[in-house]
Amino acid sequence: MFGRKKKNAAPSYLDLISPLSGKIIPLEEVEDEAFSSKAMGEGFAVLPDLGKVTAPFDGNIAHIMEKSKHAILIEHTSGAQVLIHVGMNTVALKGEGFKAHVRSGDKVKKGQLLLEFDMETISRAGYSILTPVVVPAGQECIRSVEPLEGEAILRIHYLSE
Repeated sequence: MFGRKKKNAAPSYLDLISPLSGKIIPLEEVEDEAFSSKAMGEGFAVLPDLGKVTAPFDGNIAHIMEKSKHAILIEHTSGAQVLIHVGMNTVALKGEGFKAHVRSGDKVKKGQLLLEFDMETISRAGYSILTPVVVPAGQECIRSVEPLEGEAILRIHYLSE
């Protein structure tokens, strides 16, 4: 109006790509009910074909399980957080077969290597390598999460300022 141009608004969503290569599995098929019931939040799981976890977006490491290294919580600049939980019950390995490349508080770039894990070590110990990737429930900055098809698996709609 009145000849003024609107500034381009920043998007109010984040398209989440998989932080692991492998087969995408619906979260409902994960054997752990905390994930399959979506009590932990919306997401998907990956049956990895490589033991590497990379950053799905630029952000910072909100938390990494320092001793077990089996789970990472990464936070986007919007405040939206994503949990990457390698395997089922792998906390019991106490870090065996895991190598973290980041620490809590580190800033990371999309595609940066966060964690390596030895799929054989995990499997030999009797644990599944199926890896849930979840947008934890209860985040006040998130309006909704919708599944997508293609490279981006989820669209996280967050509340923009």
